[in-house]
This record gives sequence, C-alpha cells and structure tokens, in this order.
Amino acid sequence: MKNEPHHQIVISGVGGQGVLFITRLLAEAAIEKGLPVFTSETHGMAQRGGTVISHLKVGNFASPLINPGKADGLIVLKSENLTPHGGYLKPGGWAAVNSAPPSAVPATVQTFFLDADRVAREIGDPRSVNLIMLGFTLSCAQQCGLGRGGLHCSLNEVTAGLANRLKGKEKLYQSSIRALKAGTDRAAAGNSC
Repeated sequence: MKNEPHHQIVISGVGGQGVLFITRLLAEAAIEKGLPVFTSETHGMAQRGGTVISHLKVGNFASPLINPGKADGLIVLKSENLTPHGGYLKPGGWAAVNSAPPSAVPATVQTFFLDADRVAREIGDPRSVNLIMLGFTLSCAQQCGLGRGGLHCSLNEVTAGLANRLKGKEKLYQSSIRALKAGTDRAAAGNSC
C-alpha cells in the first residue's frame, strides 16, 4: 500500500509504569487500520521496578527487534532511561521524555520534554504517567510531525482503543481519558515544539 506508515518506536520505562499497556494501545490502533505490526519487549526485573523496554514496528518489517541507531522514535517514561536507550534512535529521530528540560540528548534528535510525574500528581493519579506521556506524544506528532514519518494513529484512534479495551470499567476508562487529555493539554500549552 502506497504511503503506508513505516516506523520503529522504542518505549522505555520501569516495571509498573505501563510500558506494555501503551505499546499494546499503539499496536491495536495499527491493527485496527489493517497495518502490519510487530511488538517485542524485555521485562528486566519488572516486579521490582527494573527496566522494561518495548519495541513497536509498524509497517513491512521482517523481525520485531529494533537495532541500535534505527528507531524513528523513543518514548521515555523514566528520564534515567534516556541515556542507555537513546542509542536506539537514528539521526533525525525524536524522543518524548518524562523529564523537566533539559536532559542530555544528541543534537540530531528532535526532543520533547514533559514532567509527567508532576502532571500525574496534579491530576491526583500518580500511576497515569504512561497515558500522560502517550497523550503528549500523540499531540506532538500532530503538531510537529515527529520526524519524517509521524505516527500511525491519532488521539481519537487511541481513545477508541481504550474504550474497547476498558469496556465495562467506566471509572478506569474515565481516569485513562483524563490522563491522555492532561498530556495533550500540556503539549498544546507550549510544552512541545
């Protein structure tokens, strides 16, 4: 298919932050559009707050793993993970980082910062950092294009996926939507590009 998305995204955090949940939301949005998807993850001591890294490939790829220097984008839920996982990014890639700026990033990378931990405390939901960062990233993608390829899905498509995934869990669905909106609002308020 002409103009089919073709990108690779690494999502990095620690156990309990919901790295795999937002990876699944992004993958399901691609599947809903009929796009080919690969995902892979590493659970390094996730139960103890160890590093969790997820690879998402949307498009015509042969394997699920992303090689260093090949990722179009990086979503970092724990700022300390930017240094060890920043090497996945290719020149011209982008990173959405849960951190107050600045953090050390290569000059060849388009970087967006949001202190999602602070935003999560402000909305009274400290476990919502993943969805805040996802909303922020989706908003940055819409506003700035995030590299050449952008993202394969919109906020509305992820919201529809959340509605499907959380069917019958209205309270959890509403808090998830509030977290996504908090991230998009911060991007719209000038915290992005």
